[in-house]
Amino acid sequence: MSKSATAASREYKEKSKNLSHIYMLSDTDSDSSTGSETDPEDSDSEPVSEIEPTKQTETADTALENIENGEAPHSDVSKVAFRSTAHTQPKTEGDLYIHSVLECESEVMTCQFNNEGTLLAVGLSNGTIKLYSMDNGNFVQTLRDSGSILSSLPVTALRFTLSSWSHCLLLATYASGYVRCWYVWGGECVWVVREVGQSRGGERGGGHRQTLSMSISPSGEKAATAGSDSAIHLYDLSTHQRLMTCRASSTRTVMDGHCFRVFAVTFHPEKEREFISGGWDNTIQFWDTRQQHSVRMLAGPHVCGDSLQIDPAANHILSGSWRKDNPLEIWDYGSGHKVTDVPHDSQGDSKIYTCHWLDQDHIVAAGSQLNMLRVINRWTMMTESRLLGLSSAVFSSSPSPAGKWRGLIAATSGTTVYLLQRGTCNIPKRREPEKKPCNN
Repeated sequence: MSKSATAASREYKEKSKNLSHIYMLSDTDSDSSTGSETDPEDSDSEPVSEIEPTKQTETADTALENIENGEAPHSDVSKVAFRSTAHTQPKTEGDLYIHSVLECESEVMTCQFNNEGTLLAVGLSNGTIKLYSMDNGNFVQTLRDSGSILSSLPVTALRFTLSSWSHCLLLATYASGYVRCWYVWGGECVWVVREVGQSRGGERGGGHRQTLSMSISPSGEKAATAGSDSAIHLYDLSTHQRLMTCRASSTRTVMDGHCFRVFAVTFHPEKEREFISGGWDNTIQFWDTRQQHSVRMLAGPHVCGDSLQIDPAANHILSGSWRKDNPLEIWDYGSGHKVTDVPHDSQGDSKIYTCHWLDQDHIVAAGSQLNMLRVINRWTMMTESRLLGLSSAVFSSSPSPAGKWRGLIAATSGTTVYLLQRGTCNIPKRREPEKKPCNN
């Protein structure tokens, strides 16, 4: 790694000390008085087993009872979320409309539509997952177990997949270091893995690991998870076993992996063995599942959320950075060369937490500072529509990929999920419940 790259990484790490990314810093790895982060590898925590069965205890039962009575357990995670002190009223501009609003009662960290666009999963800062039906807008159920209740640490990533019996499964990662697989309709945790931190030498027992991002391969057979220790774990989803850990080598002259937290990992939609990742070290790393170290890299993006996407048609990468300069960039996947920068919005600068290819002609991006989501024309690079007036940053977004809800955009801000409809989308209007006459 070059001296200039090292200096840039340290600069961004220093700038990030006082950020209040909700799931980024917990009491286990930050100084609450200064906001400074300690290196995960410096922890003296004892190593724990990698795979643990789910257990019910009297303490967990009591915690669950307290939640049902409206008494949420204490969370060890900072809850400051760039919240404005002034009251603002959300509004839209252009051809974007608020289709409906979901109130979740706890800070929303991540959201994800299923492949059919009929279900929306919402991950909360207290470790709870809520499921909503898009057909009627109703709350379906809550996914939580004793472990998520006791730790009450945020859900950091959600991905839908199918089992070998075509059962709908939801994979979730948590800031506690757990990966859980939920059977959606049964509401039960099928399997759980606790990820162990990796030390600089690659040995297990490197301390506490926050698992921050996840991606599933195109076949649905493998999953990759990344987190606070800069390592990326690959899993076989049929056996639930870890296949390998991808990390940088000990060679100081070559940066063949990450050196800081990894906030995004993304499989290539058409290449089963290839994925990319990004985080605090201002690089995008390119990986092959047959090799432990990255095969190449490009320098630039400072990724702090689910803001690394691949368009297989053009073979382009869309990256979002949590910074003032060049927050949105498009890269050529094959060469790693930059295709273009996406200009700032006329309303002002935004620091990006989340971005997606919306369709062949549009990009959706959102973040903090202006607390705004915008839909950008991919060819003119101009903003066509916006969601404005939010009191908190937009930490997550998810476009509905298919079905009659295709093009619907879910965006999270504070405790709220906004479902946004573009005027060009043929989305059915939601029926209001019939009013029954009063019987006097």
